[in-house]
Amino acid sequence: MEQKNDFLGTEPVGKLLFKLSVPAIVAQMINLLYNLVDRVYIGHMPGDGALALTGVGVCMPVIMIVSAFAALVSNGGAPRASMAMGKGDNETAEKILGNSFALQVIISFVLTVVLRLFHRPFLLMFGASENTIEYAASYMSIYAVGTVFVQLTLGMNAFITAQGFAKTGMLSVLIGAVSNIILDPILIYGFGMGVRGAALATILSQAVSTVWVVLFLTGKRTVIRIRPIYLKPEASIILKSMALGLAPFIMQASESVIVICFNASLLKYGGDVAVGAMTILSSAMQFSMLPMHGLGQGAQPITSYNYGAGNVERVKKSFRLLLISSMVYSLLIWAVVMLFPGMFAMVFSSDAELVSYAKWAIRIYCSGIGIFGAQIACQMTFISLGNAAASIAVAVMRKFVLLLPLIYILPHVVSDQTMGVYLAEPVADFIAVTFTVILFYFQFRKAIRTLKESQNAAVQG
Repeated sequence: MEQKNDFLGTEPVGKLLFKLSVPAIVAQMINLLYNLVDRVYIGHMPGDGALALTGVGVCMPVIMIVSAFAALVSNGGAPRASMAMGKGDNETAEKILGNSFALQVIISFVLTVVLRLFHRPFLLMFGASENTIEYAASYMSIYAVGTVFVQLTLGMNAFITAQGFAKTGMLSVLIGAVSNIILDPILIYGFGMGVRGAALATILSQAVSTVWVVLFLTGKRTVIRIRPIYLKPEASIILKSMALGLAPFIMQASESVIVICFNASLLKYGGDVAVGAMTILSSAMQFSMLPMHGLGQGAQPITSYNYGAGNVERVKKSFRLLLISSMVYSLLIWAVVMLFPGMFAMVFSSDAELVSYAKWAIRIYCSGIGIFGAQIACQMTFISLGNAAASIAVAVMRKFVLLLPLIYILPHVVSDQTMGVYLAEPVADFIAVTFTVILFYFQFRKAIRTLKESQNAAVQG
């Protein structure tokens, strides 16, 4: 019987990448709106908007950790499900889906309890000051209640796009984002809830998205669906998926650690205004990086499916197109940031001091983004091929080996200590991209050689 997703192995790769990556990019951009819209509305609140924005910015490490746990399960499970479908084994793919769903519910419960009990100490440790802690705590106390919706929306949506239903995946986050855009001004300004209203709008919107995603994955249109018989966790399935998902988890969780270190150093050298600028800088970086992640997500089902099906040429072509597309985009966005830095700053704040400060800082912080397309293309392909060890290696190299020490070393090397903190990002990027490209060259050739040997053995057998 011909599989409904066989087009992943037959349609032209260029056409497929466009068809799958455009909705994935839109979905990524829309998903970012959840937090960006909150920050825009909060940053423009009369009177205390700048301090409120800084307070909510301190919450970002916690939000990143929640998203990282979703990535741990989904970014490991979804590629494995794609590979199983490429081999025609939909039963295994459904087992992976069911186990991933159950695991995310369990993780969500644990995270909710921990965040509700300890959010204030966490926020103080993450860079909140006596001026911003109340704003941060007000936001996080409500956000923590909706952890399960964040987990299931981000996690299960990956299994929709992994089947090639990119437009449906885009709609999953579009529904929530539109709800958030509508609810934010109503709850923040209309009901006078301030940052608490922003948090409530976010979790209500995520709940709407969750309902959409679960209904699709239990309905008739999906190729693989959530079935009660596969909800009981199996160690062999969960451990393999988590091993592959460990690299995205490290990338996102370590991003949280990095933000904490950035905030602590910036608070020491530059005060609240430097931490507030970091909120704008990290938002601009997230916005800039998402299309590259969307391209990687669009290429993932193509690469994983054809790798599972043993189609060497389609695997190679998928990577080439992903690399070229990512590099062209990263160079373009670098040029925009360098030429128009004030554009990003003014979106998030109307405070003249904060905008002026962020304009010079963003040019330093984002100066390495022009070559980052190679990093994303290589790392996403590692994941698509199931190469957990290599994907973990590049994640650890950039974050822990390079960026983390540089945050503390560079302020003592350059005359302007605050600039030294911001400079850690581009220096780490240049070294990390070099390491990743070299590692990928050898690992990709090895993967293709192994695939060809398997094909030859199958033909001879």
